[in-house]
Amino acid sequence: MDAPILYLVFLEPDPGAEALGSALQPLACGLYLAASTRTRSQLYHALKRRAQPRRLLVAPLADAPKFKGMAPGALAWLRTAAGRAMPRGAA
Repeated sequence: MDAPILYLVFLEPDPGAEALGSALQPLACGLYLAASTRTRSQLYHALKRRAQPRRLLVAPLADAPKFKGMAPGALAWLRTAAGRAMPRGAA
């Protein structure tokens, strides 16, 4: 199995974490982190079908982001996910 890739996801309107499932970690309203083995296109289209947002952004991250003041539990989730996720092309 491929190592997961870390993605930054933005959806507007925000459907809420419950509607998106456990694969995404909320950071702020509409802003999420995802660790997925899907390609960017696969994740984008899955979110587009599921949430039907007006605005959608899915961007792979080369490294774990630095942040402050985000949703409770986000940093702990990132530390766990970043241990599993590898930047594309790294091996």
